[in-house]
Amino acid sequence: MNQLATNTKIEEVLEEQGFFMCSTVGYSMFPMLRDRRDIVVVEPVEERLKKNDIALYKRGDGYILHRVIKVLPDEYIIRGDNCYYKEHVTDDMIIGKLTGFYRNPKKTPPESDRKPVDMNGVGYAVYTRAWRYTYGVRMIFVRFKRLCGRALRKLRRSNIAR
Repeated sequence: MNQLATNTKIEEVLEEQGFFMCSTVGYSMFPMLRDRRDIVVVEPVEERLKKNDIALYKRGDGYILHRVIKVLPDEYIIRGDNCYYKEHVTDDMIIGKLTGFYRNPKKTPPESDRKPVDMNGVGYAVYTRAWRYTYGVRMIFVRFKRLCGRALRKLRRSNIAR
């Protein structure tokens, strides 16, 4: 979620309304959140985040929604579900916490009768654990895929040079 359609600051909306809803932009939280297809509900942070919470934080002018993978005394280690790098985020950077999201809403959620995905449910807990435990295998696969891509590009370049 890097951009908003308007120049509205999320912090102001959270303070005025107590929650913020929008669709996400980007693939860093894929497959849980899909680019421009799902609507997220973010609420202000009332206490320190816990492991597996999804934090909305600000970096520069952009807003980022990533999962807390480790809680330290003075910061969090955060990573997107579809990312392979860690970020160190302090409490003062955190704006809100994901409290729910809607999959494929046909209408904007307040007008629809659909319920958000239950972030305390069994399905979400299974997804979170499975995604966290398969990180090592996914990382090896991505590195192997990049290595193969580089090798193919070198082969093509050497064939073209002949």
